[in-house]
Amino acid sequence: MYRLVLLALAALAAIAFVLSFFGLVGPGPAELVATLAVLVVVCGATDAAAHAVLRLSWRLESSLVTAHILLFVLRPTLEIAGLAGIAIAGAAASLSKYVLAWRGRHIFNPAAVGATVLTLLALAVPALGASSWWVGTPALAGPVIVLGIAVLWRTEKLRMVALFVVIAVGVAVLRTSAQYQSAGVPLDFAQVFQPVLWSSPFLFLGAFMLSEPLTMPPRRWQQLTVAAVVGVLAGWPIDLGAVSLGQERALLIGNIVAFAFSVRSAVRLTLRSREDVTPTVRQLTFQAKRRVRFEPGQYIELDVPHRRPDARGTRREFSIVSAPEDLPELRIAFRESAASASHPSSYKRALAQVTAGSDLAVTGVWGDFVLPKKTHVPLLMVAAGIGVTPFVSQLRHARLAHEDRDIVLVYVASDASELAFRDEIEASGVPVVVFTRDRPEDLPPHWTWARGVRLDADGLMRVVPDLSARHAFVSGPPGLIADLAPALERARSITTDAFSGY
Repeated sequence: MYRLVLLALAALAAIAFVLSFFGLVGPGPAELVATLAVLVVVCGATDAAAHAVLRLSWRLESSLVTAHILLFVLRPTLEIAGLAGIAIAGAAASLSKYVLAWRGRHIFNPAAVGATVLTLLALAVPALGASSWWVGTPALAGPVIVLGIAVLWRTEKLRMVALFVVIAVGVAVLRTSAQYQSAGVPLDFAQVFQPVLWSSPFLFLGAFMLSEPLTMPPRRWQQLTVAAVVGVLAGWPIDLGAVSLGQERALLIGNIVAFAFSVRSAVRLTLRSREDVTPTVRQLTFQAKRRVRFEPGQYIELDVPHRRPDARGTRREFSIVSAPEDLPELRIAFRESAASASHPSSYKRALAQVTAGSDLAVTGVWGDFVLPKKTHVPLLMVAAGIGVTPFVSQLRHARLAHEDRDIVLVYVASDASELAFRDEIEASGVPVVVFTRDRPEDLPPHWTWARGVRLDADGLMRVVPDLSARHAFVSGPPGLIADLAPALERARSITTDAFSGY
């Protein structure tokens, strides 16, 4: 994600540089180059020094992302005092990742911290400059939207940022309209709406700052709450003397709200053992350094630092296989196909080299793939391959918590040998319908092999006659989920969880 954001920001900086020759953006070409150079050097040096002191792996992408965001938030300049202020903002932004942090996870958006520190210092020394958000200009609105959507599509934050933009623009229009009316100026809605949308920094703030993953809470409704709070404060800044709670300060308040939701995240795990569950499924068992709060069906983001990471970086997401009752033991599982084994990613090679007793960091717990609170709701679980992992956690929790749920599990695997966690699922006592090419041996009494049944709408109705009365949960590879979605249209609802591989 960091590399994608960096590429988008670099492209936006290049576009702004070209536009600056034609006077379509505020800063000039030399101001942009000088400001970015100072930010890159200061952010990179500060991060490198902090990582050396804390003995962490330095991620250049993180430093460059912070520098590029500040480029669009601060006022580019060629003046020595102004460049000194920009250097202070860059250093403050990078240091905030380690100083304003909780259990390995920074609390505030670093660029917002840097901009706020500079604004407060400028109250005493105006020559240092302040935040300007010059990115909010019609000439950059189109590029920000296109590049922002590319980032948000990858991080699945389009809905959250769309809510933020709608609220921020709506509140800003109301504020401007109120100012027009109080001044007795005739109101033209188009005259108010267009500048607010195209000349405000809302699009950039939402796409490249609000969506920052390490400051996001784990659940979707929590993320939408944060988006709404930031949208209101950004759209209608609250004046506090010489400063206001607008833009970056609004984001900082949203970060506090998010931190209140996600304070449970970020913990270190010690690897205890590895286990081959099937010919292609591997399970890792960890010991948590402290209690990890999660709901069955959620996933962790596991950081495995290593040299020369590929484009996907040093973090991957894994569904939790164990139940909350198993803590401090925590288990994850993943699939190793023959194709991926022959051309492993840098992350996969690094994870394979982690030995028992080694510590790894969980940078967050996320996910909305959780069962309804009401236990009387009839459920259908459809697991494809390694997609069974969140269901194992949910079924184990239901058994240990003595929940009486009406559940039917449809388990799809390439062949019988790839039916993972059979003992765990069997212990839950739920009816299981197995779709495999070959006949599984020694199936429990409540398991059925769907011999000759096609996995489509008609096939599902045959093996799950009351499908229309059940809420469907589907977990597996994105392609298979897309194929199964039409077959599950007869269910009362569909909730999906896609696995893109690690």
